[in-house]
Amino acid sequence: MLVEKIAELNGHVNPIFTLELSQKPGILFTGGNDKGLVEWSLKDFSFIKVMFPVNASIYAIHGPEGYPVLFAGLRSGEVLVFDFIRQKLIKSLRHHLKPIFDIKSTGKKNELLIASEDGTVSVWSLASLEMVHSIKVSADTIRCIAISPDEKQVAFGCRDNTIKIYDLEDYALLKTLHGHTMSVFAVAYSTDGTYLASGGRDAQVKIWDSNTYQPVKNIPAHLFAVNHILFHPSLPYFATASMDKSIKIWGSDDFKLYKNISREKGHPSHALSVNKLAWNGDQLISASDDKNVIVWDIKFD
Repeated sequence: MLVEKIAELNGHVNPIFTLELSQKPGILFTGGNDKGLVEWSLKDFSFIKVMFPVNASIYAIHGPEGYPVLFAGLRSGEVLVFDFIRQKLIKSLRHHLKPIFDIKSTGKKNELLIASEDGTVSVWSLASLEMVHSIKVSADTIRCIAISPDEKQVAFGCRDNTIKIYDLEDYALLKTLHGHTMSVFAVAYSTDGTYLASGGRDAQVKIWDSNTYQPVKNIPAHLFAVNHILFHPSLPYFATASMDKSIKIWGSDDFKLYKNISREKGHPSHALSVNKLAWNGDQLISASDDKNVIVWDIKFD
């Protein structure tokens, strides 16, 4: 496996916490501890514009498929809604009073799920942008959301070291997974839906069978917290981003380590915590506390 750094996007003056590919090909959005949400071109790797200003750090960005809108979750608990057609902010979803850590949506039910530090997940209609439900998931922070490929189940990673599995039809609690010894920062279903991967502050990646939710494997993946796990859209690999400044690429069928992208391994990589990843085909995009976004070209064997 060959890895080449093909671009670095500079412009943020503070740590970048999150990124999201646009529904429109060739566009990337980033947000962090800055004063705005930023739009970039992946065609010529250039800054396009600050989409809109914010009054608090952006922890989560989400662009639901089939909708011309972008959601930005703020440290204040507010979620801003940007309309691409009108090119302006059209609404603020005000329900949570504590930071928003993740936002995901379902295509079948056309619902938006927002996870907060207040221990609840609010559920909103994508059509009306009205809240339809609230789930009390934990007594503490919910850090991450993963929706199964068949959209039947949703996993929430929590600060109390647990993963909660809910039925997406009626939002009934199905299972609580215990295994991590510290906060769960990342959850992701494999593209074929056969298992769930989770990562935490304990630096471990755990693999769970998604039928039984029994543990399949534990991978001592990093030196420090695992911030994000992301499966390649079509090939049998997944990538992990860590507070230890490294990005690692693993086999999703054999769970072997195939690449360690870090300065220690001679790559011109991030100097601080890597917070978020995105696959753009075979390009891997990473955002970091070092204020930079790096685009990597991955050549799979």
